[in-house]
Amino acid sequence: MAQELNYLTAEGYNKLKEELQHLRSVERPAISAAIAEARDKGDLSENAEYDAAREAQGMLEMRIAKLEESIANARIIDESKVDTSRVQILSRVKLMNHTAGREVTFTIVAESEANLREGKLAIGTPIAKALLGHKKGEHVEVEVPAGTLHLEILDISI
Repeated sequence: MAQELNYLTAEGYNKLKEELQHLRSVERPAISAAIAEARDKGDLSENAEYDAAREAQGMLEMRIAKLEESIANARIIDESKVDTSRVQILSRVKLMNHTAGREVTFTIVAESEANLREGKLAIGTPIAKALLGHKKGEHVEVEVPAGTLHLEILDISI
C-alpha cells in the first residue's frame, strides 16, 4: 500500500521534528524510568503502576512511529511557488459566509498543522475540500453537519 504524502510548510515540518526529538530524548527515558521504578516494587502481576507505565510506553511508541512516518512522507511546500489564482494547500482564503453574514479568513494547511484559533483549516475538512480548485469570485456551497454554507471567495493569497 502506497504511503500518503504529507504536504507541510517548513514551519510545520520543523514542529514535527522538534516534537519527535522531544519524545525520543525526554519522554521515552522518563517512561523507561517509571517502568523500572514500578518493576522494583515487586510482583508485576498485581502492580497497577507497572501496567499504567507499560500502557503509557505503548502510546508513546505509537506516537513516535506516527511522527516518523509523517516526517518520512513529508513534502515541504515552497510558498514562493504556490499559485494564487486557485485555492490549494497553503492558500489564505478570504471568504464571505453568506449563511452567517460575515467574512472569515482561513489558511488551508495539512492535517498536522490545523489550528482554528490561528485560522488554519485542515485540508481534509469539508470546507477546505469544497474550496480546492476554485477561483476568486466563485460561489461555493458546502454541506456541513449544521447545514449548508453558502460561501463566496473574496481573495486568495499566501
